[in-house]
Amino acid sequence: MRILVIDTATQALSVALLDDAVPVGHFHEIVGRGHAEALLPAIAALPDGGRADMIAVDVGPGSFTGVRIGIAAARALALAWSIPLHGYGALSLIAARAAQEDALQPIAVTITGGHGELFWQSFAAGGLVAETQPASTPIAGLASELSNAPVYGTGAEALITARGHGTALTLYPDARDFPLIAGLPPLPPSPIYCRGADARPMAERVQP
Repeated sequence: MRILVIDTATQALSVALLDDAVPVGHFHEIVGRGHAEALLPAIAALPDGGRADMIAVDVGPGSFTGVRIGIAAARALALAWSIPLHGYGALSLIAARAAQEDALQPIAVTITGGHGELFWQSFAAGGLVAETQPASTPIAGLASELSNAPVYGTGAEALITARGHGTALTLYPDARDFPLIAGLPPLPPSPIYCRGADARPMAERVQP
C-alpha cells in the first residue's frame, strides 16, 4: 500500500510517499505562504510523481489558506487517480511525534493561529488519545488555562513567553510521521477551522 501524505497546515510544506509505512520519498521545508507555488512541484519530485493507492491530507486546524490548498490538491489527485482520500489532524500528528520524545507525560500541542490566538489540544501520555477537542483561544487566556510544563508545536514559544514558565518545543507537522497516527479513525477531507473565517462573502458584509 502506497500512501501520499500532504501537509500544508502550517508554515511548513511537507509531503511524503510511504510504501507500507516506510518513506520512499519526502519533502519538508518552511515555505511561509508559498504553498500554492511549491506543493505540486514537491509532489511531482517524489518517486513515480507521488502516485499512490491512497492520499492522506492534513485538514487542520492551522493556516486557513494552507489547509485549503492542501485539501484542494489532494481532492484533485484523488479524483484523477481514482483512489481514496482521508484527512488527519495537524495537532494529532504533532502530538504523536512529541510522544516519541516523552511517552510518559500528557502532551499539550499548540499551532499559531490568527488575531492573537493559538489552536491547541491536549492529549494523554502516548499522544494518540485526545483529552480535549481542538480549539482556538487567545494567547493570554490559554496561558492561564494550560499548565503543561513542556508545550509542543509552532505556537509553543508564544504561549511559554506569555505564561512566563515552562519549556517550548517547536514542532511542525511532518508528512513522514503519518504512520504514527495511521491507527486513528480517518477524518473527512474537509477543513477544521475551530473559529470563523477571517474573510466573509461580500453579501454578508452588505448592510440592508
